Amino acid sequence: MPVATPPLGRRERNKQAKLERITAAASELFEKHGVDEVTTQQIADAADIGTGTLFLYAKTKGELLLLVQNTHYAAALERGRAAAAGAATALDGVMALVAPVVECNRVQVDNGRTYLREMAFGDPGEPHHAEALSIVAETEEAVASVLTGRSQLPAAEAATLARVVSAILLLELGASLNAESSIPGLLESIRTQVAAILPR
Repeated sequence: MPVATPPLGRRERNKQAKLERITAAASELFEKHGVDEVTTQQIADAADIGTGTLFLYAKTKGELLLLVQNTHYAAALERGRAAAAGAATALDGVMALVAPVVECNRVQVDNGRTYLREMAFGDPGEPHHAEALSIVAETEEAVASVLTGRSQLPAAEAATLARVVSAILLLELGASLNAESSIPGLLESIRTQVAAILPR
C-alpha cells in the first residue's frame, strides 16, 4: 500500500509560492528584455518580494537565469530522447537528441549564451548550477546510450565521445561568432563535427 505524502506546512507552502513568483517574474523579464538588461530589483518588484528574500532563493542574476532555464532544458532533453528513439543511425540519433536543446538555447540568444557561460563557469556549489550540470550529465548519458545502441561502441568509448559532443554544443552555441547563426545553420555545423568524431 503506497504511503501518502504528508501535505506541506504553511511555511513550506509560502516558500514554494515565493519561488514560483520569482521564477515567473524572472522568466517574463528575461524573455522580454534579456538577462543583461534586467536588474534583481526589477525581478524582486515583479515577484512582490524584497531583494533580500530574492537572494535567499538565488544569490546572483546568473543563478536566477539557471533557475528559469533549467526547466526548459530538461524538457528539451526529454523531447530529444523521444526523437532519438526512432533514429536509424548513430549520427541521426545524436542529432535528434540535441536538436531540441539547440532550439531551446536559441529562444533568446543572449540568454542562451549567458546560460551556457553560467553553467560552464558558475559556482557548482549553488543549487541551480548543480541542477544545470546534472542536465548536462543526463544529456551526455543519453548521447552515450545512442552511441552504444546504434554503433555498438563500448560504454567507455561512447562516454568519451558524448563528452566531445557536449563540448561541440558548448562551443557552437556559446561562441560570439555564432550569435547571428540560424538554428538550421547551427545544426548543420554540429552535424558535420559530430560526424567527424564518430567511428566509420
